Formats: sequence, C-alpha cells, structure tokens
Amino acid sequence: MREPRSTVSAPAPDTDVAAADGKPVRGKKPGGSQARKFAKETQLGRVRRARRMNRALALAFPNAHCELDFTTPLELAVATILSAQCTDVRVNQTTPALFARYRSARDYAEADRVELEEYIRPTGFYRNKTTSLIGLGQALTEQYEGVLPHTLDELVRLPGIGRKTANVILGNAFDVPGITVDTHFGRLVRRWGWTTEEDPVKVEHAVGELIERKEWTMLSHRVIFHGRRVCHARKPACGACVLANDCPSFGAGPTDPATAAALIKGPEAEHLLELVGR
Repeated sequence: MREPRSTVSAPAPDTDVAAADGKPVRGKKPGGSQARKFAKETQLGRVRRARRMNRALALAFPNAHCELDFTTPLELAVATILSAQCTDVRVNQTTPALFARYRSARDYAEADRVELEEYIRPTGFYRNKTTSLIGLGQALTEQYEGVLPHTLDELVRLPGIGRKTANVILGNAFDVPGITVDTHFGRLVRRWGWTTEEDPVKVEHAVGELIERKEWTMLSHRVIFHGRRVCHARKPACGACVLANDCPSFGAGPTDPATAAALIKGPEAEHLLELVGR
C-alpha cells in the first residue's frame, strides 16, 4: 500500500542564511525571513526540529543504507579505508577481486606490498592505503586472533581506522549505533543549523544530543543520501526539498519547483518529487 502523499509548501524565496543560534553560516548574511524563523531557537526547539527532519528523511529515503558492498566486518573495514578520497562506486568496482584474493586478516598481514597496491590502485592514494591494510591485518592477527573488535575504543587504535570509519563499522557490521560524520553529513547539519561546529567529533556529539541514539546509524545514511541526491554543496534543490519548512538555509539554491526538480539525483527522484507534490 502506498504511503499517503505529503505536500510540502516551500517558504517564500530567501537567500539569507543563519544558524540556529543566529550566527552566520558559511559567510551568508543573517536576517532573511526563513533564517530569522530559527534565529532564537531554543535547544528544545532544535531537538524537536531535528527529530522532525529525521522523520521526514525516513519517509524520503526508506531504503537508505551503507553504499559500500561487504559481507563481513573485515570487508567493511577494508572498503571504508579504501573509500577515503574515493567514491563508493569506484570502491565497489575494486573490492570483488580484492576480497576474493584477501579473505582474512592474516592474508592482509602477509600480503606482498606490490601485489596489494595493484589491486587497490584504482581507489587512489594506494600506497598509503596499502600500508593501512597491511598494518590492520598485522594488528588484528597479533592482538585479536584475526577478528575485528566491536568497540569504538578498540577500533580507533587500529591502523587506518579513525572515528568516522569506526562508526561506519559499528553501525553497519555490529548494529551498534554510531554517527558517521563525513563531508556530506557535516555540511548538511551545519546548513540546517543543527550545529556550527566544524570538528567532526564535536559535530558528532552535538548531533547526538539532538537525535535518539537508536536512530544514529540510520540518520547518518539518510543525511548522506540527502546530501548526494538533493542538498548539493553548490546548488541545493531547495524548491523540491522535503525539509524546506524546517531549513534555515532555504534559498541557498533554486526555489523554483521546476528548476529545483531538475537537480534531484538518484533512483529516488520520482518518490522525492511526489512527497513535495511536484
């Protein structure tokens, strides 16, 4: 049964942007009507707005998921390391042959460097990534009997795994809630006035105070999907966005419905346009 159609009426066009605390975001001048709507927002109001936006994103992207292909926690760790400065599509094109050749932590620990570099060369920065993968394999073999640990503290001590990668692994391989602050996530939550922080760890903590812990992993997927498909860095599709009424940055991109609709990307485009009544 189809979900009932939800029509979102876009606010009046406005190019001024401010954060929830009234401070300018990314050099935009505060004072626009949509920005002023949230200029004196309380923390409770921000919590309610963030959760309302998360619910809207859940309707917009019911199938949001990790876009890296994997079958085991180790494969996810490797794929996430390879995804640095590389698209998920390119990583997914590279990993089938890699995973067929290297099946265990010991395989990576004992890998021939030149051979491994050739396998992952298409993902870029392959020398550094090879060092990380060999180091990861050695650490897992020596300290964890070849099995990837499933706590944040243990994961971030492993070669090649920072906090972002650890949260990807925890949320998608072990079902431990985590917030993944990648480029898209940080950009969007600042654009939405959820936080003004730039440091990824501070962003993670700020957003964690707004959204229920059980939602953290799926929130990460939904925000990343939205950033890739709708809320683009340079030209967001404001006039065709399900979050328009709750976004202090409405007007940063085209507000004309037809112009904005043409900017929507991905297989969800028709569904997204139906939600906003286009």
